[in-house]
Order: sequence, then C-alpha cells, then structure tokens
Amino acid sequence: MKIILLGYMASGKTSIGKKLAKKLSMKFLDLDDYIEEKENSTIPEIFKEKGEVYFRTIENKYLLELLENKTSFILALGGGTPCYANNMDYINKTDAHSIYLNGSTTNMIERLIRKKSKRPLVASLNDDQIPEFVAKHLFERRPFYEKAKTTVSIDNKTKKELAKELFNLLN
Repeated sequence: MKIILLGYMASGKTSIGKKLAKKLSMKFLDLDDYIEEKENSTIPEIFKEKGEVYFRTIENKYLLELLENKTSFILALGGGTPCYANNMDYINKTDAHSIYLNGSTTNMIERLIRKKSKRPLVASLNDDQIPEFVAKHLFERRPFYEKAKTTVSIDNKTKKELAKELFNLLN
C-alpha cells in the first residue's frame, strides 16, 4: 500500500505522516528529503544553483521512481508537487491512496505566520503580506490538490486526531 499526503505548506503532511506511519507500521518518506538525499544538496541550494525548472524536473523524476517502487510507504509531497508535470495524474493512475490535507485559508495563514522562520518561501515576508501570498497560492493550487482521491479537513484538529482519522479511513 502507498499513501500519498498532499496539501499546502504547514498543513501537517510530514508530522501527520510520521504519526500515521507509526500507527500503520509503515515506512515514512518525505519527497523533499528524498530529493535532497539523491541530489546531495538542499532544496534551497538546488533552487538557487539550478533553478525551479530543474527542481520541478527532478521532483517529477523522483516521485515517479518512488511510485514505481514495490514497497509500501507513506509519502509526504512538497506543497507544489501536485501542481507540476502532471504529477497528480501519475499518482492517480497508480493504486496509491492520495489524501489532500485541506486547511482553510485562514488556518493556513495563521500556521504560516507562527512557523514563518522555518518556511523559506514566507520567511522574508512581513506578517501582513502573508495573507495575500497564501490566498493567491491556494487559489492556484487547490484545483490540483482536489484531484486527490480523498480530502480530509485539518481545521480544528490536532495532529494526533488527524492521524487517528486517517488510520480509521484507511482500515
């Protein structure tokens, strides 16, 4: 079984994925970590040195490599992964269970303001610039996220509650 978690940055893909992996006794993978390992470089370095087009190309390459792998795992995608290179179409052609962790725009803005220093895409923005940034991103990305086989609302739920909800959904 392959479980693919997708959603906007700070939606909890990694933290919920790790909790779910523990509950299901499955391997957890983060696509960004996998790319960094394969490329022997950090994501920010790849963007800076080789550009976004190169990054999106290898992101697609490594995603397909993982999807073709026969082992079971839970995979957290990067926030932009579903939006490029027909990645959602590839995911949905497999037997993987894609799950969109859907947070309201307000919730995502609040989370990103709180975690701003850990998020390179928004770290340089003033707090009053984040709402427009997030709203624009979500407007552009939501149609891709909504191609997931399942959508789960993350609003007003703890990571533990969400991991349990996903566990119940998958069993």
